[in-house]
Amino acid sequence: MPSLLICGEFLKNLMETKSILLTGASGKLGQSIINSKLFDHLLTPSRDELDITNTESVRKYFNKNKFEMIIHCAALARMVLCEQNPSLAIRTNIIGTSNLVNHLYENKLESKVRVVHISTDGVYQGTDGNYSEQDPTIPYNIYGLTKLAAEFPVSVLPNHVIIRTRFFDPADARFNDYADDIYTSKIPISDLVEAIKTLSISDYIGVINVGDKKMSEYERHKLYQPQIIKSSYEKIQSQSKVKLAKDASMNISLWERIKNEKKKH
Repeated sequence: MPSLLICGEFLKNLMETKSILLTGASGKLGQSIINSKLFDHLLTPSRDELDITNTESVRKYFNKNKFEMIIHCAALARMVLCEQNPSLAIRTNIIGTSNLVNHLYENKLESKVRVVHISTDGVYQGTDGNYSEQDPTIPYNIYGLTKLAAEFPVSVLPNHVIIRTRFFDPADARFNDYADDIYTSKIPISDLVEAIKTLSISDYIGVINVGDKKMSEYERHKLYQPQIIKSSYEKIQSQSKVKLAKDASMNISLWERIKNEKKKH
C-alpha cells in the first residue's frame, strides 16, 4: 500500500520546484487554485497556448516550458453537453489526458513530473453509496465514462495521484431546490483546493476519494442557503437531461488518514 506520510524528501524537492503546469486554468476549480495563493510558480496557459486535444499544441508547449508537476483540471464537465456531444467529451477528457501522458513519456519526463489528476465520483455506480477506492467502477453517464477512461493513461505514470471528487461553491445560489434523498460526499471548492495541495506534496501514489461526510443535497446546501426548497430525486431526475446518481457518497477514510498524517508533521 502506498505510504500515507508526507514524504520529507519529496517535499524538499517540491519546495525547490520552479513551476507547476495547471490545465483548465480558466475553469472554476482552476481559478480557485490560482486565487488560493497556495501554489507558487503556476503556469496557467490559455487554450490558445495549450490545447490538450491537439498533439502538436502539446508537443510545442512541452518543448518551450519546463515544469515538475501537472495539476490536470481541464475537462468537459458539463454532463448534459457530454451526452449531447460524446465525441467532444472523448476528445477533451480521454484524448486530451492521453496526449499529456504521451508527451511526458516522449520527453522522458514520466518519472520527473508528478501528475495530480482530477477525476469524479461519477466513475462509481451511484446507487448504494459509501464507495471505496477498491469498489467496481460502473459509470452511469457519458461524463463518468470518459473520466474513468481518462484515469487509465494517468495510472501508467510512476508518479501520479488520481483524485475522485465532487465539489461545489457555497456562494453559488443558481439553484433553489435540492433533493433530500440524493446523497453525496460533495466538498466545498476551497477545501478541495487545500486537499490538492496536500496530496501534491505527499508521496501517495494511486487513486483516492476526496470529499466531505455523506449528506443529502438538501441538508448540505441548506447550511449555506437557508431559503432553499426541499425536493426529491424523482422530481429532479424527471427534469434532468442526463442520468443522475441517487447515492454517490464515497468512503473517504483514506483521505482522512492522510489529513491526519499531515497534522502530525
